[in-house]
Amino acid sequence: MKRILFIIILAVAVLYVGDYLSLRYRIPKGRAQFGVVKIQSYYAVGLKSGKTEFMFLGPKNQTCVHSLFPHFGDSPCWYLNRKKVQRINM
Repeated sequence: MKRILFIIILAVAVLYVGDYLSLRYRIPKGRAQFGVVKIQSYYAVGLKSGKTEFMFLGPKNQTCVHSLFPHFGDSPCWYLNRKKVQRINM
């Protein structure tokens, strides 16, 4: 059981490092490292009456990376394309 867990952790670590190196050194050549996704955000404010008030913000562009994992402080583009609406609880 420990051996299987070790192999899984090692495989994920190798995948992460390979993903980072392909992004850092632009492998394959000509691939864009960063992209932009339009995100719609809104605030969800809880009221004393138990109801929730929603305040929508304007759409904004968010920078993302073309990779499997988050790198350089940006989320992956595949993730942001699935989560285009972001709720901010207050």
